[in-house]
Amino acid sequence: MFTGIVEATGIVKEIFASGTNKSFVIESSISNELKVDQSLSHSGVCLTVEEAGASQHKVTAIAETLAKSNLGDLIKGSVVNLERCMLMNGRIDGHIVQGHVDDTATCTSITKNDGSWEYEFEFDPKFAGLVIEKGSICLNGISLTIFNVKTNSFKVAIIPYTFTHTNIQFVQAGSRVNIEFDIIGKYILRNNLKP
Repeated sequence: MFTGIVEATGIVKEIFASGTNKSFVIESSISNELKVDQSLSHSGVCLTVEEAGASQHKVTAIAETLAKSNLGDLIKGSVVNLERCMLMNGRIDGHIVQGHVDDTATCTSITKNDGSWEYEFEFDPKFAGLVIEKGSICLNGISLTIFNVKTNSFKVAIIPYTFTHTNIQFVQAGSRVNIEFDIIGKYILRNNLKP
C-alpha cells in the first residue's frame, strides 16, 4: 500500500529479458535502504525487491504487468518514480494507492503557466465512471487531483516541487503514463453494478 508521494527517482541501469519477464536494475538514493522481498512502487507499479545493494536494486515485471503499464517502454537511462510502502503509524499525505496499475493514459498537451504546469491526458473511456472532478488519481506513482474531466480525458496541475522531484518533467505529448484509479471509487462502482 502506498500514498502516491514520491520519495526519490531512480535511473534504469540495466534491463534483462527472461522469457516474457523483464528485470530492471535501478540506481537510486534509497536503494541502500531497501531489503529483499520489500514492496516498492516504480512509477506506480508495485514490484518486489529481489536484490539490494549500496546504490542499486533489482526488480522483475511479469508479462501481465508489462502489458498493463509503461514499464515495457523503459530503456537504459529512463527515470522512474520510487516510493516505499506506507507506514501504518503515519499520515497519508496523498491518497490510498495499491500499486496495481489499471491501464496507461497518453499525454495530449502540456501548458506552462506562471509557476505551474497543466497536463492533459486521454484514457480509455471504459474507465470514465472512475474519473471525477476534483477526485484523486495516481499517474506514474504520483498522487494528483484531476480537473476539467471529460468522457475520455482530464487535466492535472503540477507544482514546481513535483515537477523537479519526479519523472513528470520528462513526460511529453504522446508519452504514456501508468494510471491507477482511486480504490474507493472502484468499490463504489462495483457495488452499484447489477448482478
